Amino acid sequence: MLKHLSALSRDKSSVFLLVLVLILGGVGAQATGLLNTSPGGYLVCVNSTTKVVTHPGTASCPKGSKKLLLGAKGATGATGLTGATGLSGKDGRDGLDGKTLWNGVEDPESIWGAPGDMFINSVTKTLFGPKNLDGTWPVGVSMVGPAGATGATGLTGAQGHGGASGGSGPAGVTGATGPAGAAGSSGIAITQLSICGASGTSLCKVGVQGPGGGTIFFVDYYDIYAGFNYLEAAPTSCESASKTWSSANTAVIAAQGWAARAVGAGQANTTAIKAVFTGDNTTNNAAYFATSCSAGGKSDWFLGSLGEMKLMYDNLQGAGGFVGYNYWSSTEKATGGAWYQTFDYGWQDYNGKNRILDVRPVRVF
Repeated sequence: MLKHLSALSRDKSSVFLLVLVLILGGVGAQATGLLNTSPGGYLVCVNSTTKVVTHPGTASCPKGSKKLLLGAKGATGATGLTGATGLSGKDGRDGLDGKTLWNGVEDPESIWGAPGDMFINSVTKTLFGPKNLDGTWPVGVSMVGPAGATGATGLTGAQGHGGASGGSGPAGVTGATGPAGAAGSSGIAITQLSICGASGTSLCKVGVQGPGGGTIFFVDYYDIYAGFNYLEAAPTSCESASKTWSSANTAVIAAQGWAARAVGAGQANTTAIKAVFTGDNTTNNAAYFATSCSAGGKSDWFLGSLGEMKLMYDNLQGAGGFVGYNYWSSTEKATGGAWYQTFDYGWQDYNGKNRILDVRPVRVF
């Protein structure tokens, strides 16, 4: 059959085409050993002279024929390009909310948290939960375990060795007899001196009326300050709520610094202020107003230092008729300002010298 077909054409390419059609159509599939090559292809033989196509059924062709391998597996091709990224999948549905552990410094309220939540009172170490579906919290459970049993008392340590007794020292030389001392005072304490009050008969201590008709606000119990034992705040008749520290911004160096703030510095501060402000000598000036007081027939009143005004606030605490807000001291902060004591909150601060504040004079004795 192949011989007759080969006569149809002597064209080599036509023969190849014909062979291919026959194989694909199944003609050659009836021959034994059709897949007779190691790559799995079909081997046919083409006679070079007659152009007759044969299928040898073996892996070789007769002499004078050319091999034609059909359907053999070709070499592996190059790797193709990576395809485009596919579309993202849809988001999955959110999972159920987890339960929450809350904490606070008090027991939980019904409006706190959701059913299933837990709560810890961090003060009492009590655990509440899980919260009920009806919004209530169950009774809490203490997270503190019971106290352990008291351990056994440890053994008493061995007694240490006693130290050797020291020898007696030699007797000291007897000192010479000193001269006879001066006659002592009555031994009455400062707080018991009967020199306070208008009549001079009441005991002199903090809170009582002083010789100037004011109120005692400090007693030098330990004899710390030289020159005086008591500080007296003037009576309300010598108080003013509308005085400036000065009408000009002139420095009073002697009234500045820590020394000028100290208890016992008020009188010297006041003298220094008046020496600088000789032209500002009206009673609108706090220092001049303080020294103009004549309560109790006394003429030694002055403007208290910051430390003295602080003692007046601390020790009287409501006594003495203080109704003002801020009281000037004689302590200067800087050229443009001076210190004052608040009598409602207790702090100290400074303000411009031309500001209107309260004044309460002081005296010592």
